[in-house]
Parts: sequence; structure tokens; C-alpha cells
Amino acid sequence: MGGSPLRILVVGAGIAGLAVARALRMVGLRPDVTEKLPPGENAENGLYLPGNAARALRRLDLDGPVRPLGQVIHRQRFLDATGAPLCEVDLDALWAGVGECRALPRAELHRVLLTGAGGAVRHGAEVRTLDLLPDAVGVTFVDGTATEYDLVVGADGPRSSIRALAALGGPPRGAGQVVYRAVVRDGPPVAEWTALLGQRAGFLVVPIGAGRLHCYADEAGTTLPADPTARLRELFGGYGGPVPAVLEALDRVHVATTEEVELGCWSRGRVLLVGDAAHATAPTLSQGAAMALEDAVVLAESLRAAGADVEAALAAYESRRRPRTRWVRDRTRDRNRTRDVPPALRDPLLRGRGGRIFGEHYRLLLGPL
Repeated sequence: MGGSPLRILVVGAGIAGLAVARALRMVGLRPDVTEKLPPGENAENGLYLPGNAARALRRLDLDGPVRPLGQVIHRQRFLDATGAPLCEVDLDALWAGVGECRALPRAELHRVLLTGAGGAVRHGAEVRTLDLLPDAVGVTFVDGTATEYDLVVGADGPRSSIRALAALGGPPRGAGQVVYRAVVRDGPPVAEWTALLGQRAGFLVVPIGAGRLHCYADEAGTTLPADPTARLRELFGGYGGPVPAVLEALDRVHVATTEEVELGCWSRGRVLLVGDAAHATAPTLSQGAAMALEDAVVLAESLRAAGADVEAALAAYESRRRPRTRWVRDRTRDRNRTRDVPPALRDPLLRGRGGRIFGEHYRLLLGPL
């Protein structure tokens, strides 16, 4: 597709936007990338990438820069609230032939993607209006500048302004969880992905390299606590396994509510939504980044195959991506329901069949994009 005159704007410089920019560059396009926020480091959080994310990074030719980062994860261990084993998932076997699973700081993946996207992001450039023309999109920014593009890609997250401006949907819907994230140094030794399941709450610890642990916890609810660290210690203070030592080592805790985005259509005219702007789910399956990376690969392939027919490319893209993102949404809801079953009923089931149940949640994602 070298030499194509397509003018493309990617709105959002997170994982989804930078992955799209990287994929487009690989097929000969040079998109503009804008981000309404000023440049700066991401909040310190970890990220777990399942095997399909590794495959997408390989397709983006970014697996090499990612390989030295973080830590490869070989096994998922599920424990009850006391720390007693429930079940395990052999990740090497599950994702064989697809890719290895890796946990790393989110900021390190972001830096790799930024370099891969060419490094040029226009920060502080917020879109004010979109004008859907017959064969273009008129874009006006808050500073008054205006440009026409052949395609606008909204990669600006679950609370996407592009989604609203293009009349593709309203605000995200709450998914019913309060989530806590932190990175712990000098915590207990944890070698694998380890989750403790309690009563409508769970606590996950994942090593992300250099002695750091990514901690993710959730509870059913919609109200953010005034003191997230105190609430975390109150909620999980009676848990066993590595949790007491992790709670002791906690410093800064980030808290948020989970959100879902479910739309009837991902594009209108020549405006397209990707990543969480189109199909956000609760992070239970750790598929947010993986779906964004896959979106980027498939969008570039669709544009290359359709040539100048942008509308055909967008239709082809959505028809390929919807089954996978729908699977992730449905399996996320399934796993959340499993977590919410009372432990007296749930834990015996998981001890007998938990590895197969949890592994099955990724079955469709083992296949081709």
C-alpha cells in the first residue's frame, strides 16, 4: 500500500492508538496521532499479556523489543481466600503455538509502542467537532485548527469523545466492580500469576520483573472508597497466601470502577472506533491490551486489502473483529459470575474442574485473528 494518499487521524496515544499507528506504518501509511493529555509517564501499573497479545506484537514486529521486558508467566494459580489451592492453568500448554504470556510494567509496553509508531504524537490536541462528509471527515480541534481526513480512528478509551462526536454511542456502562491496582517493591516472593478468590472479591499478584509485583484486586460495588489503601487492607486483611505481605508493602493504590462498552456499530461514515472505545469490558480476562493490539493488526490488513475503498475496509474489519470481542465480553461475564458464586459452592467445583473451566475461556482466542 506504499504511496497511498490516505490521510488518517488516530485520536488517542494509549496502547490502542499507538498500536494502530504502528500497524498502519507497516502497510505504508503515515497517520497523524493526537492525544488530548500532555505528555507524561503513565500511572505506575503492571500489565499481564496473554499469548494472543504476544502473537499480535509479533505481527507488529515488536516482539523483539518486548522480549527483554518484564517476566514470562508459565502458570496461573487459583487459591481460596485462605491460600489453599483451588486449581491451575498451564499457560505454556494452553497458548502453545500462539505466544508466551508475559507480565510487565504498562509504561514499558507504552514506550515500545511509541517508538514503533514513529514517536510523533501531537499532545494537547483535543477534537472539538467532527463533520462527516461524503468521502472524508472534517476535524476541528479545540485550538481552532481544522483539517480533513479520509479516516478518523477513535482510540480514546471507554469514555471516548470520538464515539460521542460521531453519534456512535453514549457513556460506558458500569460493570459492577471496584478495582484496585498497585505495584509493590520488596514484597513476598511470587513466581507465577496467583489469584485468591473470596466472597465476591478477589486479589491477584503477578511478578513483572526486577523484584516488582503487580497487584490487582476487585470487589463487587460501584462506590469508590475515600481511602483506597485502607479499604484494601480492610477487605483483604484476613486473606492468606502472599496477601498479608503484599498489603504490608503497599504504597500507592489506584482505584477505579469497571466499565463496559457495547455498541451496535463501530463506525459511521469514515469514523471508526477501536480498542476500549468500541468494546471495553471488565479486565477479568486481561484481554484489554490484547484486543487493542489485535484490532490494530486487522485494521491495517483490511485497509491494505481494500485499497482506496475505506468503507469496504471498515466493514471487513468489523466483521472480523466482532466475534472475538463478543467472546471476550461474554466469557468475562461468565468468569465474573463464577467469582460471585458463594465459596462453599464454587470452591469444590473449581478444585475438580477449575483448570478446564478457566482455560476454556480463551478457546476462541487460540485461533487465527
